[in-house]
Amino acid sequence: MQTARVDRRCLPVYFLPQGETGSQRLQNEEQITSPRALPIVRPPRPEPSTKLSSRWLRRAFIATALVFATTAPVLAATDDGKVADFLLNNGMEVVVVPDHRAPIVTHMVWYKAGSADEPIGKSGIAHFFEHLMFKATANHAAGELNRAVAEIGGSHNAFTFYDFTAFYQRVAPSALEQMMGFEADRMRNLSLTDDDIKTERDVILEERRSSIDNNPQAVLEGEVDATLWQNHPYRIPIIGWMQEMEQLNRADAIAFYNKYYNPNNAVLVVAGDVEPETVKALAEKTYGKLPRGPELLPRVRPVEPEQNTKRTVTRSDARVSLPSFSTRWVVPSYRTAEHGEAEALDLLAEILGGGTRSRLYQQLVVKQGIATEASASFQGDMLDDTQFTVHGSPRGGASLADLKAAADAEVARIAKDGVTSEELDKAKDRYVRTLIFAQDEQDYLADMYGSTLATGGTVKDVEEWPDRIRKVTPDQIKAVAARYLVSDHSTTGYLLPKTEN
Repeated sequence: MQTARVDRRCLPVYFLPQGETGSQRLQNEEQITSPRALPIVRPPRPEPSTKLSSRWLRRAFIATALVFATTAPVLAATDDGKVADFLLNNGMEVVVVPDHRAPIVTHMVWYKAGSADEPIGKSGIAHFFEHLMFKATANHAAGELNRAVAEIGGSHNAFTFYDFTAFYQRVAPSALEQMMGFEADRMRNLSLTDDDIKTERDVILEERRSSIDNNPQAVLEGEVDATLWQNHPYRIPIIGWMQEMEQLNRADAIAFYNKYYNPNNAVLVVAGDVEPETVKALAEKTYGKLPRGPELLPRVRPVEPEQNTKRTVTRSDARVSLPSFSTRWVVPSYRTAEHGEAEALDLLAEILGGGTRSRLYQQLVVKQGIATEASASFQGDMLDDTQFTVHGSPRGGASLADLKAAADAEVARIAKDGVTSEELDKAKDRYVRTLIFAQDEQDYLADMYGSTLATGGTVKDVEEWPDRIRKVTPDQIKAVAARYLVSDHSTTGYLLPKTEN
C-alpha cells in the first residue's frame, strides 16, 4: 500500500508470495491510503510485489469465525454487539458488524460483478471500471473523495476479483455518513468523458505491461490458468487480455456500469464502532434514495468439461534463478461443493502444505532436504468451481522432476492412507490460532462477510462455518484427496531458468 501522492503512475498488480499460487485480486494502488491502509493485503515487497493468497485469507476468515463463535457471549456482554443483516427498499443488502474496541469504522461496498462476468471479447472491463469509479460524478469533482479521506487521516481503495469488485474506506465513525454519501453518489451518478476513458485505459495497459508481461511468473500463471480452465471465464486474467483491453471504450464502460452498479446488485458491509440502528438510518438516508436497478439474471456461467487429461505448461526465462512447479486440479468451492467437501479440502490444504508443520514441508524441506519451499492451497472463496494447488521449488542439487515426484507421492499417500485424527485436530487448532492475528482487525470481519455474500452465501453461512469445520472427519479428508487430486487430471506449470544452447 502507498501513501497519498499527486502524480499518476502505473498501478502495480500484486501477485502471490513465493510459495503461494492461485488467483490474485487487482487493487487500485493510486488511491489515498494514509496514515495506514486496510490490512486485507500485505504491504508490497520489492521482488516481486505480492498479495495475500486466497487460501491465506480463507484460513484467516475461518479462524476468525471459529473463535468469534466461541467468544460471542463475551463480546455480547461487553459490546452488546451482534451482526445485523437487512435489506433496503431498493434491494441493497446491508450487514453491520459492531466492534467497539477502537473508534474506527470500515465501510465497504461489494458489487456482485467481477472479471468472470464480463461480456465475451471485453476482458478487463471490470478492473477498468474499478479505476473509472474514482472519476468525477454529477456532484463531486474527480479527486474529491481522495481529499476528504486524507483530511481526516483515513484510508481507502478498491480491488477487483473474478466474482466481485469492492470499494472501501477506513475512517472515524463520525465520517461514516460522508463516506456513504460519496459511495452512493458514484454508484449511479458517475460522469465519464472520453478523456477519462483514454487516460485510464493507458494506465491499465501500462499496468499489464509492467506487472504481468514483464514478470515471468505472472506470464506463466496466466498460461496455466488458461490451460487448467478449458471453458470457464476463470481462464481469462482479471486484468484482461492486452488486445481486448486496447479496444475498451466509453460505451463498454457505460454498459457495464448500468448493468451491474445498482443497489440491488450490491452489498454494504460496515464493521467497527457503530450500532446497527445508526447504520440503518444512514444507509436509508444515502443509499436508500437510489432507485432499484434492472433485475439481473442468475450468474450462470459456462460449465467446465470433465477434466480427464494431464497437461503441462513450461516457461523458461533468463530472469528466473530458482525453478519451481505448481500442480493444480479443478475442485469444488464452498458454493459448489457437496456437503462437507469444501471444509475437507480446506483442511486437506492445511495438512498437506499449510505451513512448517505440514506434510510437504516436513518431508521435502526438513527430512529429505530437496526443497526450499513446498506448500498447498485451496481457493475456496469462488462463485463457481475452483482450484487446489501444490507448489514447490528445489534445493541445491535436487532436480525439479525429483521434487515433483516426491510431492505427488505425498498427495497419493493421503489419498490412499488418509490422515490421523490427531493430525486433523492439530490442523483445526492451527486455524484457531490464526485468530491471534486476524481478530484484532475489523477489516477481516468486513471482508469475510462481504466476500461470502457477494458469492451467493449468507450471514448464516458465516455463522455456521465453525461447526462445519469442527465436524470434518479423517475419512472426509481421504475421500476428497482420492476423488479430486488425481494425477492424470492435473495441470502443472514449470518455471525454469533459460539456459544457453
